[in-house]
Amino acid sequence: MNLAALSAIWARRKYLALGVLAATLAAALTIAVAIPGIYRSTATVLVARPEMTTPSVRSPLTGELEARLNRIGEEILSRSRLEALLDRFDIYGPNAKADLEASVTRLRRDIRVDTKAVDLGTQGRGSTVAFAVSFRGRDPETVAQVANELAAYYVAENSTIRERRAAEAVQDIKREVDDAQKRLDEQDKRTNDFKRRNMGQLPEQVAANLAMLERLNAQLALNNHNQVIAMERRTALRRRPGEEMAAASSPEEALTIRLNQLNTDLVKLQRQYSDKYPDVINTKYEIETTKRQLAELGPSPAKAGAAAPKPSRDLGDTEITALKAEDERLRRMIAAYQSRVEMAPEREQELQQLSRDYRATREMYDAVLKRYHDAQAAVDVERRRAGEEFQILEKAVPAREPSAPNRAKLVLLGVVLACAVTGAAVMLAEQLDTSFHGVDDLRSFSKLPVLVTIPEITTRADRTRRRWRMRLAACAGVVGVFLIVGIAYVGAHNDLLVSLLTRTGS
Repeated sequence: MNLAALSAIWARRKYLALGVLAATLAAALTIAVAIPGIYRSTATVLVARPEMTTPSVRSPLTGELEARLNRIGEEILSRSRLEALLDRFDIYGPNAKADLEASVTRLRRDIRVDTKAVDLGTQGRGSTVAFAVSFRGRDPETVAQVANELAAYYVAENSTIRERRAAEAVQDIKREVDDAQKRLDEQDKRTNDFKRRNMGQLPEQVAANLAMLERLNAQLALNNHNQVIAMERRTALRRRPGEEMAAASSPEEALTIRLNQLNTDLVKLQRQYSDKYPDVINTKYEIETTKRQLAELGPSPAKAGAAAPKPSRDLGDTEITALKAEDERLRRMIAAYQSRVEMAPEREQELQQLSRDYRATREMYDAVLKRYHDAQAAVDVERRRAGEEFQILEKAVPAREPSAPNRAKLVLLGVVLACAVTGAAVMLAEQLDTSFHGVDDLRSFSKLPVLVTIPEITTRADRTRRRWRMRLAACAGVVGVFLIVGIAYVGAHNDLLVSLLTRTGS
């Protein structure tokens, strides 16, 4: 291939080349000019990370931000949400409902979310994350509205998720509080049952038991003293068997005389001492004992009729018997209180173990209860400042210029494509044409010598027919170009072609 061969090819195929070039350029330029513009609007959402005053609920409320963003993004890109957007804004026109699946897929493809880090300085808040929600389409007003609606979805869903998670945290901690309260009640019941079973043997009752032992020992000593006196009196009466007591002819009268004497002694003691003095206490006890003995002997002779007088020695025996019975009673009580004092250390150890368990349970209950109150406070905070963590920093506005396609780039690609198609058409025509165009073609084809060449003889009729063919071809070319332009114009509004060219040419 040299310049002469190219010139010959151009001479033969110039009309074909010009026709293909014109048709291809017309189609490419028509598409580049007629393709609708794609507008993009972006809404910026700021994600703040507030320092919460409640450490126990900070993690479930503020952690896993990226996971929450991904979750909200999946919810927003769900089919139901996208269908609601299509119905509300009529994004792709009335034909969108005819192929709803393709429209949802296209809408999901036209939505884009880009995250980026933002430094807010050293104000104790740390760093935050901002993300941009953008949408692209043919109508700038609709595009801006959809972008703002998507940003509002993010804010609303974030508030809902935070409130729901805070409420779930409260419910979980509430169950822990109930369990801790149940264990605390059981522990308290065990402690109360132990104190009720061991009443009198508890450590805090040791002082009262010792005081009671001291009183009982004093009463026992007084009883022993009274027994000695009674035995001496009985001995003295036995030495005078014929003599009877003039003042007491019966045990009731003897006890009455003794009761009167005790009352007289009590009056004398109270004049000198207080009621807490041991002799006063013992005298009162003796008075109560004498009254009880009188009650046990029954009615006096004046009420029950005359009774046979008893010897004074029988009266002494009765008094000694009563004193011995009182002695046994006092000794039993002393033994009982002594047993209580001896069992107090063992009960103290058992009570300390129960108290340790109760304190541990109480501390756990107080800690869980504090967490519950903190969680309730966190829920109240979330409800008061709903949407504070996600804030729309900048709303989307209608774009003045389309973001795609790049028409200059499409024109350049169209010119390159037209030249390539023209060259390919010419080369294909040359390959398919088997005629001889010169002597050299004939000599290369046949081994016979070429002796003479006969030039083409063109008559006036041939020239006339050629001119008509050229005119018809020109008309057909013009009509074809217009037809190609019309087809290209219609095809320029095809959604698939627009999507492909706006990505390639943007």
